[in-house]
Amino acid sequence: MTADLRPGRPDRLELGEGIRWTGTDVVLVDILAGRLLHAPHDPTAPLHTVAQLPVPLGAVAPVAGHHGTWIAAAGTGICLLRPDGTVDWLARPEENAGTRIRNMRMNDAVADPFGRFWAGSMAYDAEEGAGSLYRVDRDGTVVRVLEGITVPNGPAFTPDGSLMYLADSARGVVRRYPVDPVTAELGTPEEFLTIREGSPDGMVVDVEGAVWIAVWGTGTVRRHLPDGTLDRTLRLSARQPAGVCLVQDVLHITTARVGLAVPGDDDGALFTARVDVPGTPTPACRLDTAQLPSLTGGPA
Repeated sequence: MTADLRPGRPDRLELGEGIRWTGTDVVLVDILAGRLLHAPHDPTAPLHTVAQLPVPLGAVAPVAGHHGTWIAAAGTGICLLRPDGTVDWLARPEENAGTRIRNMRMNDAVADPFGRFWAGSMAYDAEEGAGSLYRVDRDGTVVRVLEGITVPNGPAFTPDGSLMYLADSARGVVRRYPVDPVTAELGTPEEFLTIREGSPDGMVVDVEGAVWIAVWGTGTVRRHLPDGTLDRTLRLSARQPAGVCLVQDVLHITTARVGLAVPGDDDGALFTARVDVPGTPTPACRLDTAQLPSLTGGPA
């Protein structure tokens, strides 16, 4: 257990999540505010707003070959966010969820090492089993691959893309799925671990295959070995860790103030900690331009 980590930047976010290292930059979101943010290299500098959406913004990935364009899990679906702030929707599968669900939004999302984009959805009120996991294929097709999730977080992939970790935060469980490298079909899942105090939230896998997990409600981030064994715990001066990413050997951690009646000074801050085992950049989303005229300036 380390001493409490303290933040260096002045920013305090309502729901800081979706933090990613692109290989050159660190970006993150303030979900409910719909903001995409950039973290300057100076660890004391304020965050910079890259884009502002009128809907919740769960997470983004850069689109390969299109500098400044992002694929985003936002609102009730998946969109392309251009450098000028315009939005092209690929699909909005949760727009008309039917009478069973009244209010849905997208949550965490990430690109896998093969360039596909995976994004979870949830009900605003965290209705049991309301959420899904979607996959965006290289041609821009959006496919629902899992249903019956309450609050999906992650997914997080091993560096070779062969395994996917997905948390169902409301149920306290993290599952591990084999991933077919060609078809992207998910194999039979196994329970990686269950957390009984707090909730597993954002995750990242390091080069040794260990999983760093932000544990909401506990003020801790934990590293679990591939067999699930707890290897180490970092403690923060904030109660709701929500997202993690590795910039080589520096772990970046987002936190949240949402839901706290009396937030502490550091709730909602961005933290950093040096670690022993590095990570790799979050992959870019690789889309087939020929299948997506909106990327080449044609009709959307």
